[in-house]
Parts: sequence; C-alpha cells; structure tokens
Amino acid sequence: MADRTAPNCHLRLEWVYGYRGHQCRNNLYYTAAKEIVYFVAGVGVVYNTREHKQKFYLGHNDDIISLALHPERVLVATGQVGKEPCICVWDSYTLQTVSILKDVHTHGIACLAFDLEGQCLVSVGLDSKNTICVWDWRRGKVLAAAPGHTDRIFDISWDLYQPSKLVSCGVKHIKFWSLCGNALTPKRGVFGKTGDLQTILCLACAKDEVTYSGALNGDIYVWKGINLMRTVQGAHGSGIFSMNVCEEGFATGGRDGCVRLWDLNFKPITVIDLRETDQGYKVARGENSRGLSVRSVCWRGDHILVGTQDSEIFEVVVHDRTKPFLIMQGHCEGELWALAVHPTKPLAMTGSDDRSVRIWSLIDHALIARCNMEEPIRCAAVSTDGIHLALGMKDGSFTVLRVRDMTEVVHIKDRKEAIHELKYSPDGAHLAVGSNDNSVDVYGVVQRYKKVGECIGSNSFITHMDWSTDSKYLQTNDGSGRRLFYRMPSGKEVTNREELKLVQWASWTCVLGPEVNGIWPKYSDINDINSVDANFNNQVLVTADDYGLVKLLRYPCVKKGAKFKKYLGHSAHITNARWSHDYQWVITIGGADHSVFQWKFVPERKSKEAVHIAAQETLADSNSEESDSDQSDVPEMDSEIEQETQLTYRRQVYKEDLPQLKEQCKEKHRATAMKKRERAPWSGVKLHFIHGYRGYDCRSNLFYTQTGEIVYHVAAIGVVYNRQQNTQRFYMGHDDDILCLAIHPLKDFVATGQVGRDSSIHIWDTETLKPMSVLRGFHQLGVCALDFSVDGKRLASVGLDDNHTIVLWDWRKGEKLSAMRGSKDKIFVVKINPYLPDKLITAGVKHMKFWHKAGGGLIGRKGNMGKTETMMCAVYGWSEEMVFSGTCTGDICIWRDMFLMKTVKAHDGPVFSVHALEKGFVTGGKDGIVALWDDTFERCLKTYAIKRAVLAPGSKGLLLEDNPSIRAISLGHGHILVGTKNGEILEVDKSGPITLLVQGHMEGEVWGLATHPHLPLCATVSDDKTLRIWDLSPSHCMLAVRKLRKGGRCCCFSPDGKALAVGLNDGSFLIVNADTLEDLVSFHHRKDIISDIRFSPGSGKYLAVASGDTFVDIYNVMSSKRVGVCKGCLNYITHLDWDKRGKLLQVNTGAKEQFFFEAPRGKRQTIPATEVEKIDWSTWTCVLGTSVEGIWPLINEVTEVTAACLSNDRKVLATGDDLGYVKLFKYPVKGKYAKFKRYVAHSTHVTNVRWTHDDSLLVTVGGGDTCLMIWAHEPEGHREFKQCDSEESDIESEDDGGYDSDVTRENEINYTIKALSSNMRPMTGVKPHLQLKEPSVDERQGVVRGSRPPVSRALPQPEKLQTNNVGKKKRPIEDQVLELVFGYRGNDCRNNVHYLNEGADIIYHTASIGIVLNLTTSCQSFYVEHSDDILCLTINQHPKFPNVVATGQVGDTGDMSATSPSIHVWDAMTKQTLSVLRCFHSGGVCSISFSATGKLLLSVGLDPEHTVTIWKWQEGAKVASRIGHTQRIFVAEFRPDSDTHFVSVGIKHVRFWTLAGRALLSKKGVLSSIEDARMQTMLSVAFGANNLTFTGTISGDVCVWKEHILVRIVAKAHTGPVFTMYTTLRDGLIVTGGKERPSKEGGALKLWDQELKRCRAFRLETGQIIDCVRSVCRGKGKILVGTRNAEIIEVGEKNAACNILVNGHMDGPIWGLGTHPSRDVFLSAAEDGTVRLWDIPEKKMLNKVNLGHPARTINYSPEGDMVAIGMKNGEFIILLVASLKIWGKKRDRRTPIQDIRFSPNSCYLAVGSTESAVDFYDLTLGPQLNRINCCRDIPSFVMQMDFSADSAYIQISTGAYKRLVYEVPSGKQVTEQSHIDRITWATWTSVLGDEVIGIWSRNTDKADVTCACVSHSGLNIVTGDDFGMVKLFDFPCPEKFAKHKRFLGHSAHLTNVRFTNGDRFVVSAGGDDRSLFVWRCVHAPH
Repeated sequence: MADRTAPNCHLRLEWVYGYRGHQCRNNLYYTAAKEIVYFVAGVGVVYNTREHKQKFYLGHNDDIISLALHPERVLVATGQVGKEPCICVWDSYTLQTVSILKDVHTHGIACLAFDLEGQCLVSVGLDSKNTICVWDWRRGKVLAAAPGHTDRIFDISWDLYQPSKLVSCGVKHIKFWSLCGNALTPKRGVFGKTGDLQTILCLACAKDEVTYSGALNGDIYVWKGINLMRTVQGAHGSGIFSMNVCEEGFATGGRDGCVRLWDLNFKPITVIDLRETDQGYKVARGENSRGLSVRSVCWRGDHILVGTQDSEIFEVVVHDRTKPFLIMQGHCEGELWALAVHPTKPLAMTGSDDRSVRIWSLIDHALIARCNMEEPIRCAAVSTDGIHLALGMKDGSFTVLRVRDMTEVVHIKDRKEAIHELKYSPDGAHLAVGSNDNSVDVYGVVQRYKKVGECIGSNSFITHMDWSTDSKYLQTNDGSGRRLFYRMPSGKEVTNREELKLVQWASWTCVLGPEVNGIWPKYSDINDINSVDANFNNQVLVTADDYGLVKLLRYPCVKKGAKFKKYLGHSAHITNARWSHDYQWVITIGGADHSVFQWKFVPERKSKEAVHIAAQETLADSNSEESDSDQSDVPEMDSEIEQETQLTYRRQVYKEDLPQLKEQCKEKHRATAMKKRERAPWSGVKLHFIHGYRGYDCRSNLFYTQTGEIVYHVAAIGVVYNRQQNTQRFYMGHDDDILCLAIHPLKDFVATGQVGRDSSIHIWDTETLKPMSVLRGFHQLGVCALDFSVDGKRLASVGLDDNHTIVLWDWRKGEKLSAMRGSKDKIFVVKINPYLPDKLITAGVKHMKFWHKAGGGLIGRKGNMGKTETMMCAVYGWSEEMVFSGTCTGDICIWRDMFLMKTVKAHDGPVFSVHALEKGFVTGGKDGIVALWDDTFERCLKTYAIKRAVLAPGSKGLLLEDNPSIRAISLGHGHILVGTKNGEILEVDKSGPITLLVQGHMEGEVWGLATHPHLPLCATVSDDKTLRIWDLSPSHCMLAVRKLRKGGRCCCFSPDGKALAVGLNDGSFLIVNADTLEDLVSFHHRKDIISDIRFSPGSGKYLAVASGDTFVDIYNVMSSKRVGVCKGCLNYITHLDWDKRGKLLQVNTGAKEQFFFEAPRGKRQTIPATEVEKIDWSTWTCVLGTSVEGIWPLINEVTEVTAACLSNDRKVLATGDDLGYVKLFKYPVKGKYAKFKRYVAHSTHVTNVRWTHDDSLLVTVGGGDTCLMIWAHEPEGHREFKQCDSEESDIESEDDGGYDSDVTRENEINYTIKALSSNMRPMTGVKPHLQLKEPSVDERQGVVRGSRPPVSRALPQPEKLQTNNVGKKKRPIEDQVLELVFGYRGNDCRNNVHYLNEGADIIYHTASIGIVLNLTTSCQSFYVEHSDDILCLTINQHPKFPNVVATGQVGDTGDMSATSPSIHVWDAMTKQTLSVLRCFHSGGVCSISFSATGKLLLSVGLDPEHTVTIWKWQEGAKVASRIGHTQRIFVAEFRPDSDTHFVSVGIKHVRFWTLAGRALLSKKGVLSSIEDARMQTMLSVAFGANNLTFTGTISGDVCVWKEHILVRIVAKAHTGPVFTMYTTLRDGLIVTGGKERPSKEGGALKLWDQELKRCRAFRLETGQIIDCVRSVCRGKGKILVGTRNAEIIEVGEKNAACNILVNGHMDGPIWGLGTHPSRDVFLSAAEDGTVRLWDIPEKKMLNKVNLGHPARTINYSPEGDMVAIGMKNGEFIILLVASLKIWGKKRDRRTPIQDIRFSPNSCYLAVGSTESAVDFYDLTLGPQLNRINCCRDIPSFVMQMDFSADSAYIQISTGAYKRLVYEVPSGKQVTEQSHIDRITWATWTSVLGDEVIGIWSRNTDKADVTCACVSHSGLNIVTGDDFGMVKLFDFPCPEKFAKHKRFLGHSAHLTNVRFTNGDRFVVSAGGDDRSLFVWRCVHAPH
C-alpha cells in the first residue's frame, strides 16, 4: 500500500522572472539597504542588484496590485485583489509581516501611501465607491473612511507639508481631503479656465499648498490650494503614469517611454528617452507596436529606477543617462502557456501570447536569448539532442527553431485550432503535435518534419501527451477527461489494455491515470489541475492548478485525496510546471501573471539537517489541509469527541432576533394592544440554586476564585459557588448557553463566551457579579474557547463560525487587536504565550497551530507532526517555546517552537484537561484519572482515581459511576477541583478523599419534573436514563439516583408521596418506591414516548398515562389494571390535569387542542369554556384555555409555551417556553398578551416548571441545558426586594401620558438636508435659464446689435436702475461678512443654550450657525463649519476642556460621505474645529452629551433604529454603538459623575445604559414597584446623588428612579410637558422648564433642591399666554432660559428679574422684509403674526407689533414715514411709523398678499396677491383706500413687484417664470420689448428677466432662486434660493450661469433679501430657520 503521507522533501522559491508593469503604477522603489522592492503575481520581491539575489515576501494569497514604501524605507505595504483583500505591511529586510490590515475594502486595494511620519497609511479600494481608508497601521485600526469618488482613483498622496491633508486623483477629477476626527472631507479641485477637465493619473505634493499632477494628455497641472494655477504643457507626449518626488526634485514617467527630471520648482533638468536604448523592446510588433511605456519611476540620488509596461526594470545612472541598464525582464502582457526544459543544460524555454520565445539560464538567473514570432505561442518542446526547439502556435501552426541561433528550420500549418501540446519522442525521431482539433499529428524529424501519422480517437481537445521510453506508444489526455493510447508512429489507437501493462513511460505529464489519482481531491470531479510532472528519481510529483498552488506529492499516488505540501506565489492559474533536466529545480509559469518561478528542490536527506530553514520557507511549506479517508494510522475517533465536534449550537431563533420579530408582530396586533391588558403579578422569584454543571461538551471551565469560591457555568448562567455555606451567586448577563470560561490571572475576573448569532463574551467580576466589559461583533454562532494573557490585559477568543475565527482583544477597552481565520476544523483550545503576549497557540481537530500577531491580523503555522492528531488541550511550559498538548489518544505531545519533540502516554482515552503548576503538570482524561507529573512529563508523581469508594464521609450527593470522564481540572487551596462529563464537580484532597460539591444531569434533555406533595423534595427524570431525587432544603444535594433502561420524559409523586410514577421514552412506565427507587410495578402498552403521567387526587386511586400515540390510558393503581382509554385526540398529548374530585381529566395536545375526558372509562366530554373556569382543578399545568390565553406571547410562531404550573394559592401562574424564559403571570390570565415578569437563566427550552407544596420555591428544568433550577418565591409583602432580575413585558401601554402639540411636532418633524430641498413656492412653467429667448425687433430686421453707425442719433440707452442715493463714485461690492444673526432654534430643539466663561458669554444656535454672544458688548461671533442645520448643542463641563462645544447636524444617509450627519467638536472662543465625527445616524444627530471626564461623547441619531453611539472625540474613534429604541429618543445624557453610565429618554422610553468595554448594556426602567405607574413619553433627564435619576414626562410629572427602578413620582411638577432639566454640578440643584400658563404660584421655570422635593417657581415676563421653556442652564446666581418662542432670557435667582437677551420670530417662514430708506433699521414680517423692527447698530429688536394674523410682506414708504403690511388672509394694513397707529386697512382679496409697494412718488400703493392680480390704490385720496385699477392677464401668482423711477410702470415677476410690465395706474400691459428696455427702475427685486438670467444655476431642477435685490449702486445683485444660499453677482448678468460668491449659513428656503440704505448691509430672511442674517458689505477699493 502506497504511503499516503505528504513527501518529506520540499521546494524553496529561488527566483522570479518578471515585474508587474501592467495595470499597476508606482510600484518600484529603492529600500534603505539600496535593494529594489517590487512585486510580481502574489509575491513581494526584494532584489539585491549587487549580489544578484532575490528575497521573497509570501504573505498574500492573491495578486498584489499596489505598493507603498514607508518613509524610513525599510517597511513596505502591499495591497492585493480579492473578495476580502488585505494590506500587508512587511519588513523588506527580514521579510516578516509586521501588520495585516483587513475587513474594510472589497474587490482590491488600488493605491497605498504612507504619511510623512509613517504612522498612518491611506488605502483606496476597488469597490464601486472607491472607498478611501486611513489606518493606524501598527494597531490595524481604521481611523477614518469615506467614499472616494464615483469613478476610479489612480493615485493618492499625503501632503507632506501640511498634517492631515491628502490629495487623490483619478478619472476626470482631483480631490483635496482634510482629515479631522474620523471625518475625511473632500474638496474638488477647480479646473476653471486654466486647463481642461480631464483624467489625472499621478500626483506629488510640494510646499505652500502646491500640488503637481500628471494628466492623461501629457501635461502637468500645477495646483495651489484647490485651484488650478498653471499647466506645464507637453511635458510628455501622452499620459503621465508615474511621478516620484525626492530631495533633488521630481521625476515623471510617461506612456511615451520618456523619463523627465525636474527641479523643485518644476523647471526641467533633463530627459531620458528609453526608446533609444539598444536593449529591451524596440521591436515593432505589427499592429500593436505601442512601444515602450513607463509605469513607475523612482529617483534616489544618482540612480533612477524605471519600470515599464512590458515587465522590464531599467536602472539609469543620471550622469550617464544615455546607457540605461536593463536589470530585469519578463514576459509582457498576454497569457503565458509554453514551457520546455533543455534535456542536458540548466535552461528553460518559455513562449507566450506576447509572441516572444525566451531562453532563461537557471544558474545565472538571467534571460540569455529571445526571439519574436509572428503568432502567439501556446506550447514548446526541445528535441532530445537539444538542437531543435518546437513551438506550437495559437493559429494551429507550429515552428521549429535551432536553439543555438534561433533560426527557423520549418513552419508547418496543418490545423485551424491552437496547438496545445507537442513532444519529441525519446529516440528523437518523431514529434507529436496535439491540437484543439481533437487530434495528434506525428511528424518525422529526419524527413524535415513530414507528417507520418495521425491519432484521432479523442472527441475533445488534446491537453497532455507522454511517450513511452521505447518511443512506441503515446498516451494522451483530452478535455473531456479521457485517457487514450496510440501506437507510434502510425497513430493507431490501442484498445487492448493488456499490451500496455509493461509499457514504461519516458515522462509523466498527464493528469489522468492510476499513478496520479492522488492529485485529485476526493469526491470531486473538477478539472482544475493544468499540469503535472513526475520526478521518477525522487518519487515525487509536482502539480500546478487554477488556484495558484504548486503542490508536491509522492509518486505514484494511487488513492484520491493524497497528502501534499503546497506553495503559494502565483496569483491565479499556473499553466505549466516542469522539472529541470537534473531534477534540481521546478519551473512553473503563471497564465495571467505571465511570470516564471524557479523553485529549488530540497530532497529528504537535506531537510533533516535543515531544522533552521529560513522563516519564509516554513511559511510556504504549509502542510496541507489533510484529507482523512483510508488513513491507516489514524486511531478511531473517540465517541465523546465525535459527539462534540458535531455540535453546532445553531438556534432556530436567536434572542437577538426578538426585537425585530416583536415589531413585526406588534403591527399585526395593534388592535389587541389597545385593550386593557392583565397586569403582572406582585410577587416575583429569584434564582436560588442550580443543580448542574456543563461538562459534557466543554472543557477547563472550572476554577477557584481569589476568595476560594468556585466559579463555573451552566446553561446561560455563570455560577460562583461557596463551598463552606453551600450557596450560589449568579452572573446573569448572558442570554444563551455559555460555552467556555476563562479566569483572569488574578482570579478575580472571569470571561465567559456564549452562543448567539453575534455572540458575545462577558468579562465580569466574581465578587460584584457586574460586567466589566462585553465583547461583540466578531464571532458568529458562538464562542468556544477563551484565554487571558498572563498580564491579564489581553483576551483571546475562538468562534464557532466555519473558519473558527480567532480574535485577540484588549478586553478592557473592548478593542479588537487582531483577528484571523483559525482553521476549517473545530478548535478546542486557545492559549496565549505567558512570556510573549504576541504569540498564541490553538489546538483542535487534527491540528495544532502556532500564531503570532501582526497588526490587525495573526499569522499561523501548523505544528510539524508526522501524523495529524486531534488535540484536546494545551498549555505552555516553563519557557516561551515549550508547549504541551493532550491528544485524543491519551498522549501528551511535547513541542519546542513548532516541532514535536516527543510524546508521552498519559491516559487511556483522550486527555481532556492539562494544567501547568509551578513545578509540574496535572492532567485529566476520559479514564477518570487525575495524574500529577513532574515538569518534563518524565515521571508520573501521583494518580487519583475518581471512585465512589474514596468519597469523603460527609460528601453531599452520590457519584453516578466510577471513573467518570474528566473534563476540567483546577488547582488551588490545597485541593484539586475536578469537573466531569456527568455534570459533577468534585474536590480532591491532595491526600486522596474526594468531596462531591455540585451535580446535575448528564447530557440529554431533562423533561420530567415532579415536586413532593408535602416535603421539600423533587424528582427529575431525563434522557440521560436516570431518575433522581433532589433535596430542596438548604443542603441542596441529590438524595437518590437510579439508572433506567431508557430515558424518561415525565414523573409524578402519588398524593401520599410514597410512590413515584415514571414514564419512559419507549412507551412503558414504572411505579417505584419514592424512598428506595425500587420497582413496584411496570407496564408497557404503548410504542411512543410517555409524555405525561398523573395520579388522581385524594387517595391516588387512578393513574392517567398520556403518550405520544394520542391516547391517555387510565390505570387502577390498586388492582394494577388498565381500566380505560381516552381516545379522540388527533395529535400527541402534551399536558394532563385532574379535577379535585378525581373524575375529570383535562388534556392538551401538540396541535393546540383542549379535550376533557371522564375517568375511569375515558369517555370524551364537551364542556363550554365558561364552565371550565368554574371546575375546581386539582392542578393546572395546561397551557390552553381562556383562563390562560394571556400567556401566549406576541411571537408565537417561533416559540411554544412548553410548560405551566399554577401556584397552590391559585394566584400566580408560572410558565416556561422555548426561548428559555421563565415567566410569572397573575392568574387567571384572561385577555391576550398579558403583562408578566420574565427571567432568563435557562438557555433554550424550559421544559417543565413546578411550584413546591407550600409555594415557597419554584422548580424549573431546562431541556438541553440539563439544569434543575430552584427559584425562591418572594411574595408581595417583600416590597424592598429588588426586581433587578425580572424584565418587564413587551408591549407598552398605548396611553403615553397625554398629547402635546410641541412634543408631537418634535417627534414627527422630518429633517431634510439642504441639498435635497425642493421649491417653496408652487411654481409652474419653464425655468428662466431653460427658456428660449425671443429675438428682439432689431434682430428680426437683421440689424446686428453693435453694428450701429459709430455716431448715433438715437438716444443713449437709459440706466437700468435709478442710482440717486449713492455717492458720486460707485463701488462694486466684493464680499459679505456675517455681522449679526437674529434668531434662535427653540421650537424643535432643546437643551441648546449654555453659559460660557463664568457667565460672560452665552452660546446657542440657529440654522447651521453656532453663535457665541458676549453679554457685555452684545457682539456675536459665529462657528460656520457645519454644512447643514444644527440640531443639538452641548458644552464640555470638565475643567480640562474649557469652552469645548459639540454640535450635531442634519444629514443624509450614514455612508460617511460629506452629506452624512456629523458632529463637530470646537472651541467656542477661537472657533477652531477640534474634531469632526461622521456618523451612521442617517437623518441627523438629535442629542449629544459629554461624559464626566470630558473625553467621551454620546450621540443619538434620528435613524429608524435611533442608534446610540459613544465616541472618543479627540481621536474620532467610535467606542460603541447600539440600537436605542424603535421610537424617537429625545435626550440621552451621561451621569455627571460617570464615563460609563448614561440614561436615554424618549417616546414611552427610559433606559439606563452601561458602557462595558465596547458594548452598551441597557436596562428598561421598571415601573411595577409603584401602583398604577405607567410608561409615559419621557422628555428630559437630570441626576441626583446615590444613583438617582429624574425624568420629566409629557404629563408634567417627574419620575424619580433609583438605579433603574421607579421609586417616586413628583406629580405635576409642571402643568404641561417637562421639556428640559438641568443638573447644576457645583451644588446639585436642579432646574426644570416646562409648558405652563404663568400664574401667581406657578411658572414655566422652577428651581428645585437635590432630591426634587422643594421648589421655587419663576415667571418669565414675556407676555405670552402660555410659556414654553425648551432649554435651561444655571450659572452663578442666574438662570438662562431658551423658549419655544425663540427668546433667550436671563433670570436672576434672587430678584426673579427677567432680561431678554435674544429675540426672534417664533414661527416661520419670515416672508416680509423692508429696509428703511435712510437709517440702518429694518422690518420683518412673519408667519407668527408679528412685525418686528430691528436695529443693526444697536444689535437688537426695537419693537414688535402683534397683528393677530400671519403677515406676508412689508414695505416702507419712500420717506420712511409709513409702512404697508400685506397679510396671509388677503388684508393689508398701513401704519404710521412714528406712532405705530393704523392709518388705513382694506381687504379686497381672499388669498395671501405676496408683495406690496409704494410708488417712488408716494402716490400709489400696489398690492400683488396670489389671485394673479395686482391692485392699485391712490394714497392721495386718504385712508379709505379705494381700488382705482388692477392689472389683468397675469399668468400665475405674483412674486415680486418693482416700480419704475418715474412711477409710470410696474414690473411683476410671476409663479410661471414670466416677467410682465404694466402701466401705472391704467393697468395696461406693455409688450413692446424696446419700450421695456428703456425703462429705468426704482428698485429691482425680480428673479426673472434677461438682465438677471445669470443668477439661475444649473442644479435648480427641483429648487428655485426665490428672491433677489439689486444694490442701490446698481452694480450688484444679491439672491437667495431654496438651498439656503445667499449669492452675490454683478448686475446686470445676462450671461447664463454667471460667476458669483456664495454665503452659507441659512437653512433651506430663503424667503427674502434686501440691501440697507447706502449698501452698507444685506439682510437675508430664512424660511425654515426663522432667522434674520445681517451681512456687512465689503466694497471694492477705489
């Protein structure tokens, strides 16, 4: 039988011919050691030119396509392609991986660049968004990521002169990026007029914000900032592919084959033309003679490296630049298929689709000859004498050359299809040529290659051929997988296989045949092996396949799936592999990577000595993933291990899925939810004791803690057991099975890992039982192994996913340090090296791996052992390289580094646990023996057998069997702690006696449970075939156990407690004596499982036995006879109950049917539901019926209620379900979805629940978790009992505490980003810039304008605009500076006004502006970096961060692009941005809060999940994030004394959160402790000492919480919603603000003591009927208040005096704006029904008038003495300015007045309305205001109106994008264009007209320019639009898309804009933001 192991010899990569020049750039550099680094295929190459040596980096598993050199020039970063591509950072000197960066990019890594310090690395992905990612590469951590561009990015570079700035370029773009926080913000380069917009291929950064870039047309574009400054034209003839910067200047390389050198100012130095060289490709290759193209340049000192498209590397010495030196050549683009080796010399011949044939010297590692052919070459062969070289071509021809001078001998074309294989016969007489025409032609060599034969047996193309040694036979393989034989030279097919028996083959390159069966994997018929070559001498075989693997196998290998050694390097397809003539080397060629690899063959005898092989070889020598069939030397798999390997721990439904499922179900059940639901019971239960230990599938999960307690796990519970007091304490943070447990070296913390879809690891304190950290997000399905490092800082974990991912954590921070796929096979154990925390080992099924950390990844190598064994446990020994592992055969393997030194037999059967001591080891095995060893495993010092005989006399409980399998051992406190597979925990004294501490059922589900009728006992029966009796009194032990012949599912005590009935799984049942457990009687009447069994009450005369056969049998106990059978059920029976009289049986079945039968005959009865409740049932364990309908949950599709039990006082019903919940309901449970208390402890199914006889305990059993749990019942008297274990019911009540319009608005408001806003007015028609212009009269007559005679008799064109009130010299306006903002966002934002600098300044926000107001000077300063509306603001109160403010804004989707929502952290005094946090809160950020130390920031999103996120804002790092709530969260705030605790409040929501590591854990507030408390909508939060929290509600109450339990309600703290609360840090006093009518005793603002018991109310003297406070803040003796009405008020605490600091319009939009003709004051009129007068120099509101109706427009009379106001209801009013008295008013229209104007001569008033009309009133007739005329035929509503200077005309802009002119006052339309052109206008506010066509921008398809105003000088026009931009243009601007300046700050929709007199200021009015911005105009100098 052939040896099936892998061969002992191996291959070592010696040389790679080639360089990747195609589709890559900038990939060739000098390292610090003056070596050259580049890459080819999947290999990084370091080439030493002086010694002509290559070193290889083999850490990638696919093509490398990008490379960057660290500034110190030793480290290299390379990026590869692939589905999950990684970036490797490696050392070019040692070739070791330093870091692996992964899990961000997809498709591939297109570019890489290090920054100046080399700390950060930037990478660009090949995904559709071309994601850009910045890494802290040493830690493998992402600092920032953003979508790069919609099209390919070709180059990226750090600006080496400015920190955190980058530049990227690519298809038709260049972008300048700045990095702040975690945000990468791009600005697109502006090409402007200087150069064409085109593709930029490469770039380099220089000083002073200058960037040089190479373009596709060969120009160099020079950028200053983001603007194109100049171009260097024609720098290259065509595209510039590469640019390299060094101390002397810049080098560029282009497609024209030239390299140019430039000095530092980009003046040309010299040019090197590589096309002139005599070496390399000069050959004109027919139609594709593209010549030489430079892809990479590197300039260092005197040397220049050049890489070309055709895989050549040149080195040029600058002073001798005419002689470039060719240092590396390879085949160019095109597939490489042909390979032949010379029969006698160390030469290899290759031929490729690039049409060249090349001869390589294997000794000199050089190309020694090449020749170009006419056609692509597909195969090659050398004649046996080495004289002729035959080449098969793609076109079906073949050519023969002489080897010595490459001259042609013959060229023959007999076939149409490609020649794929040709071979000379060993005697040299014939050449066989196989083609894709399915045939082989045989040619005679001596007859000048005359065709002598033809083989035609194949029906598919020929792939491989071999000759026999005597040249008489040929064997072929073809594409259909057939192997055929032919006689030679005739070509006749051999059908008789007998004659082939003795044939010996000269070579073996075929992939089919018995000798090479082993190259194919078992059970697969794929044909992906391209080439094979046998080395007969050493009996090895080399294969090459489509996955880029070179494999070495034994030859012959007869059995499929043979073992091999595999070598990576080639990227994808390896097309051919051949041994050299003397078997020294293997040559392999890659198809797509067109590279030639030369491998050195290291035969066996050498490899014995070579234990010190270089690291990189062992890397390549990965001992393959073995196959396991027919392996003679593998011992049988141990049954236990077999079972364990097959456990998958998958769940139908994971607890993580419940919230979504609940939501889906809620929709269905809205109606039922409205009904009053049964409330939860008053009493509760508390977990008291658990019988059970998880030993059957876990190992090493049992330890002593620091205090000598014992910690272990079972089900979903971590148990801390005190053996002195026999009590248990529980860690209940997990929600599903715990699978592993590790203890911290200090023995105070424990880590536990659980099952779950996204399974979590909890690290918790064994004393306090509080979680220290929770690690999530990396392991799917479950966590199966854990280990702490020796310093306790790191934790290693292994997942249950298919790859068994290994993760290394910094567990306190919750950070993942590294991760890697572990192994395909199950891993049982992971251990961190105690001496070197960067190293670790994993052991498991058929493997042992040694790992070390590299950045974000881990590099693993398999241990070298002869045969692969399954390892069950492993530990490190006394030095860093010694490892000891226990195998499944009972051996201990002793390892040094990765080499197996020896094995020691330790146990019979597997070694499950091994533990290192100070001196020596302890092991435990399946044989039930604990062995102590010395420190080298030479001697076994002592063994302890676990037997009943050695149990100590006082031991609790009973040992089920002798020598149970040992699964866990731990030492401490003079004892050995042992855990067994049977669920026992024992303590072995060093002297021998054994104490049993805890025990439970063994593997198998536990279903049967019965409590004793009058003693504290219970009985359980399980699938583990045991029946057990447990003591429930404080001794907590197992009293008796009996083995059964079958497993059982039910049991029951007789009413007197003397007998116990047990139903078994085979349909039989027994009755045993309850004390001795001996049989009394047994029956076997049924085939299926017995599912329930019950004695009738009273004397217990009858026994009802229910089975899976759908029958209930009734037996007479005394006579032992069956007396009745209950028939009629359609499904298996699940539950039985007797009534008190013993006459009636209630039955439930699996189909959810409920039946009643009469005993003893079993007659079926039909009883109406109303009667069932009246029947007095002896027990109630059924789950159906009206009295329990409320126990079924919302999501009953996925979960069954499996068990129920009613307490004996009939008040509480306990249930158990499939999700592992134990729930308590108040009985009877009528109505659907009753409220409950629920407890998580069991992991999956709770199979049974029972109350004890006195209701003092509840006992539950948990199916697969084998546990028996005992819960103490806390009756309702225990009010102080904390309910922390229970969770409240799922559906909140619908009544949420009332309705409030403000709350509803805030909840429902939809924040859109400005960029998506659509038009505000309902416009119709074609936009102005899209309208076709009508020709003027002159043009129609053919007179060209401007061709008039030079002296014109016509009058000069009049001015467009009257400019009488500006000084003589008119100066245009250059710029605008924001001076003042009147407004504050109070109506839908809260907690957004704060004091700064001890109360000297205040900070608030409106629109997208943060405003700091100095209270003494009333000067404002602004933070303007936000790109969209600010929604929330908070300040950092920690003294280390004075004046640090955070603001959160609206955003679009959370894709991390520039429109994503973001948080800015900034300095309020300097307005410096400190950090920008881009976040995934799509929609916007609605609440932010700093932590106590000021280092963390908490944010809440408006996304549908209302995500809660915590940031380290200084680094821009996200610490943790979690779904917050299904409905809106209004506020989340950190506790003022904490960095880990915070509270969130929202719609019917209050949650108490803890940050543990990187996980957010939360608890819902528990209300049930207070009568009739209900969950209301919570609006605000404040904090008190001793963990008190106060939340303000919508009803005006304030809830007081202690931890998460409601302890008190402050009823009606305000009469309306409590919108805001503020906790003063210095004295703990609390300020609340709400919505309230001011009264004598109450007010909307109150100041409370620390406990919220006493308060003092303040009245805000605002004159409003209802005050609504939205924000409060308390300073020294002052309280700052922000109101819903946009006022900010300061209230003195002593005198209660109010001082209004800020005013604003409370409702928008502000439509009307009027500036005074001569003073710097202006009026605004808004939707809130007020007109306000503002003073710019005084920076304040002077007056306001309440009109009682929304106002739409306002205008001053020319003298400024009157004001006209147009209203929304169609009325207009004229006021006298001096007295504010009404002069006159009129209402002639029903619809809003849009514009109102006084004529310049003050005679007329024009009123334009939505009714498409303009009315004229004559003011000279007095205040009765009679309409004298109106303009008709207006196509749509009126927008703006302007009078002419002479008051004779009026121009009107309308909603149909048409501008019309009418006469005044006749109302006649003027249509003559030439007439209109001559009118001089008094004002211009129209957005329409030829003069202003340039103000319309390209992207106004959805949005409009809404308003405009021409300056008094007539030189500028300022506009406002729906995007919220103010723009400044020159006037007139008749050209489309005119140039302009933009000014940002407003929210969407500007409504109006006006110049003040003298053009000193521009005032703009906001629609959405209800704010007025005043901009100072900057005039051009004279």
